Amino acid sequence: EYERASTTAVDAYLGPVLARYLGSLARACGEAGVPTPLVMRSSGGLATLDEACAHAAFALLSGPAAGAVGAARIASLAGFENALSFDMGGTSTDVCAIVHGVATRESERLVDGLPVRLPTLAVHTVGAGGGSVVWQDEGGALRVGPESAGADPGPASYGKGGTRATVTDANLLLGRLPTLLPGGIELDAGAAERALAGIDPADVVDVVDAEMVRALRVVSVEQGLDPRDFALVAFGGAGPLHACALADELGMSTVLVPAAAGVLSALGLVAADERRDAVRTYVSPLAESGELPAEGEADLRYVGQSFELSVALGPRLDERFHEVHEARYGYSDRDRPIELVAVRTAEIRAAPEVTVSGPALTAAGPQVLELDGATAWVPAGWAGETDRHGTLILRRMP
Repeated sequence: EYERASTTAVDAYLGPVLARYLGSLARACGEAGVPTPLVMRSSGGLATLDEACAHAAFALLSGPAAGAVGAARIASLAGFENALSFDMGGTSTDVCAIVHGVATRESERLVDGLPVRLPTLAVHTVGAGGGSVVWQDEGGALRVGPESAGADPGPASYGKGGTRATVTDANLLLGRLPTLLPGGIELDAGAAERALAGIDPADVVDVVDAEMVRALRVVSVEQGLDPRDFALVAFGGAGPLHACALADELGMSTVLVPAAAGVLSALGLVAADERRDAVRTYVSPLAESGELPAEGEADLRYVGQSFELSVALGPRLDERFHEVHEARYGYSDRDRPIELVAVRTAEIRAAPEVTVSGPALTAAGPQVLELDGATAWVPAGWAGETDRHGTLILRRMP
């Protein structure tokens, strides 16, 4: 009851604000003669404006969800069914596991400490981005984030009056950023050096990389997934700067950098299916649950447990639950009865086919690559080239 009440309260709190905004957007689209847009759900599908206005909580995680959907699309086009989505922007990093071509989902998550029990892509967020502020704690240890310098004044190197050092300033001093950015922004290396005040920029990058490695382990190792079996899809303005180092740390051998790395969340919105999720509660022994839908997911647990695991519906449901439980927790109990808590299904209308392309590039580290909306750093030991969809496929050299 508590989780449902919390979800209802969050939905009621956000509803009027989102409804006003989306209403204005719909009117503006009508006046401009363009179609009424769809809204990304937290579960990775699209909703109409009316649906989003009626239940704002469905869109709580819309931005990061769109990025994960876009990463899944890019990975599939490049021939990788299993990938880790790595979206590093200015203030935060969002990561998500993509298994068999689909971004993983969960039935509940915490938002600012409040449980929201709605279908959501299993995106994990940490406060680490290009604008994250560098500081030292009381013990003198180097820290990065979660506070950000924002866009204005931004990193010290932007020359807009910012004086606090950021990850962007460290990358500039390491020679991993061009001095002139699109829009006419000329980065000031002297200001970056003054802001860091003797702090080694390599140490700053090591600290922020460690934070992002921990995030990637949350969505992989802690879920029973071996990152060595996955490709890393790097996007966002800063993602391709750090991806190869993270892959090295996790034992991953392949990094994918989309041509549209800087705006991949927008591509994910275009490439997403329309989706309407439904849940039916059971709370009964699996053996007595009768016929179940052919597609969807079942929330299962051993009798007496308080938390469930989601398993795809289909043949050998009980045996596959044991396998998932063993992968997640390191053990299974095939003599213990299984309880079916809920069945989750979705009505899906497939998205139109999206064509992705980009310039032909080759890379061999160490090298800086300037992309549209992002910069990639290819360290020594990494090399690759773009595929026919413009995705740069980097591989760790033996």
